[in-house]
Amino acid sequence: MAATETAVSASPKAPNPTGLAARYALALLALADDRRKADPGALDRIAADLEKVAALAAEDRGFHAFIADPRLDAAAQRKGAFAVLDRAGIGAEVRNLVGVLIHNRRLSKLPDVAAAFGAELAARRGQQVAEVTSAHALTDTQRAQIAARLTEAGFSGVKLVERVDPAILGGLIVRIGSRLYDNSIKSKLQRLQFAMKGAA
Repeated sequence: MAATETAVSASPKAPNPTGLAARYALALLALADDRRKADPGALDRIAADLEKVAALAAEDRGFHAFIADPRLDAAAQRKGAFAVLDRAGIGAEVRNLVGVLIHNRRLSKLPDVAAAFGAELAARRGQQVAEVTSAHALTDTQRAQIAARLTEAGFSGVKLVERVDPAILGGLIVRIGSRLYDNSIKSKLQRLQFAMKGAA
């Protein structure tokens, strides 16, 4: 983390099992556990599929806009989403999850469900979850650098859960446990504005 970042205490943002996204995530996790009886690699396969879909939603502007568009009816969402999933080679479990989200008019929650699933799985595996918010999708190099910096800061076994929020303009916001590191351009501009008001 850069020297100019702000570190503050914050309440932990572990997924709340009563939250909408967490309920879908827990249902998918339970399904994965059931599938493991016949297919020991089912949980890792389902997790990889969901990570791939979440990465598509974060990195592909067209797909992101598509899942966030409330004007599309269920038939159009199903046709478009399943075409993308088929091209990406996504398995039946995640495909069915997307179908349920479409049926319930909640396709826009797909990135939140993926993040909640990743956080639940990380907690089960004893990993610490770092929620990273960036203005644009992270590259593999940036992910590796963030993980290395968190390790240097004393956090071990960290799993990154990524969110894209163009409103922060640039930089990063990293939340891990009760710590919040805010190095976003939006926060820097706000601090500058407050400093200018104080100097006036």
